[in-house]
Amino acid sequence: MSGALRLPRLYAIVDPLATGRGPDALAAALLAGGARLLQLRLKDVGARELLAVATAIAPLARRYGALFLVNDRPDVARAAGADGVHLGQEDLPVAAARRVLGPGAIVGVSTHDLAEARAADAAGADYLGVGPIYATATKTGALPPRGPALVRALRAEIRRPLVAIGGITAETAPEVLAAGADSVAMIAALVDTPDPAAAVRDVLRHLP
Repeated sequence: MSGALRLPRLYAIVDPLATGRGPDALAAALLAGGARLLQLRLKDVGARELLAVATAIAPLARRYGALFLVNDRPDVARAAGADGVHLGQEDLPVAAARRVLGPGAIVGVSTHDLAEARAADAAGADYLGVGPIYATATKTGALPPRGPALVRALRAEIRRPLVAIGGITAETAPEVLAAGADSVAMIAALVDTPDPAAAVRDVLRHLP
């Protein structure tokens, strides 16, 4: 992506967890609550199902003027007309993802320490995911929590946008943003609630 990327303060992740909600209905609720960036994260589905869901969500996100990213899969992101992809450490390199998506797409990368962040920065990622900040139950085999100190350490030398993730809630989000994060990513705090739209509104009220 050319130019500096400006991310919304809230980075909402579409992952129904064990709620039984459909991902497209969940995406609609998050958008209705005010989320303006969605990442589709469905770890246990095949490419065809992921593409079908992403294709349903992409026009809805456009209707709200929201950015829409697909987790892990640049090919699915391109086929669905998403704005970009979020890559893990085991996914395609940034340069390869750009060859799939084209130069105008957003490519973000998950990082867990300073070395990974420096590598993603050097590779030209548009933003860096940073975490886990706090303990999280939404990722199998999650690393130990890093705390806001990791955000502060990265902010001291990396100018790209930082998206903090991992156990962040409406109450802890201001602390993480104060440490230097540009955006806070949330799954359970939005999804594992009776009303995801209301949860988004509550989070947005807490964000500076």
